[in-house]
Amino acid sequence: MDEKLTKEQFMAALPSSHYSRQVNDEVIEEINQLILDPDLRENFRENLTGYSNILANGRYDLNRYVEAVKYVSYKLLGMTTVEAYAKTFPHRYKRLLDENSTDQHISSLAAAYNRTKLVNKIYEQTLVPTHVLNADVFQKAINVQAHLMMTAKSEKVRSDAANSLLVHLKRPEAQKIELDVSVKEDQSINELRNSTMELVSAQKKMLESGMMNAKEIAHSRIIQGETVNE
Repeated sequence: MDEKLTKEQFMAALPSSHYSRQVNDEVIEEINQLILDPDLRENFRENLTGYSNILANGRYDLNRYVEAVKYVSYKLLGMTTVEAYAKTFPHRYKRLLDENSTDQHISSLAAAYNRTKLVNKIYEQTLVPTHVLNADVFQKAINVQAHLMMTAKSEKVRSDAANSLLVHLKRPEAQKIELDVSVKEDQSINELRNSTMELVSAQKKMLESGMMNAKEIAHSRIIQGETVNE
């Protein structure tokens, strides 16, 4: 099976055309050499394309991105900071050894790289929510509580277990939707109010003068603000 990453595949994964001119044969060859590394074969290629949204704003150099993904990929395999640093920068690490650099000095350089903004941006992409990461543990805890509720000799233990299950397995509460309705008065509403008040006043005068009685007013209809008896 050919696991090599092509230039076209890598460019398609990049979120910004800003990096197109940086994807050269040398970069692709370096990436493919890493993919052939048995320690990285399973996840480096996926990480390289999966975290590429970090490059969306065009802020980071493509080579630095590849190095950072390589470093984080080694860290995710359980390597120490110094081990991942040495694997990521073998020539730099060899030079430090040749210069008889102390372990403390090498460790400080590795720690400094581990704190860089780009590396931490990639770390953020790798984080899995705790409830997802521990889903199996949560289910085991539920099973234990259910077992205690059914079999424990102590009534208190059974009650506490039952209460725990009720709390953690209760149905989600329906969200209340509040509807805020506001009426904005405009000229037509004011005109309608004024016409209504004038009509009421006219009907009152007709009632007082004997021109219409209450029954006639109740059965009358309105045409353009006037009362018409039917």
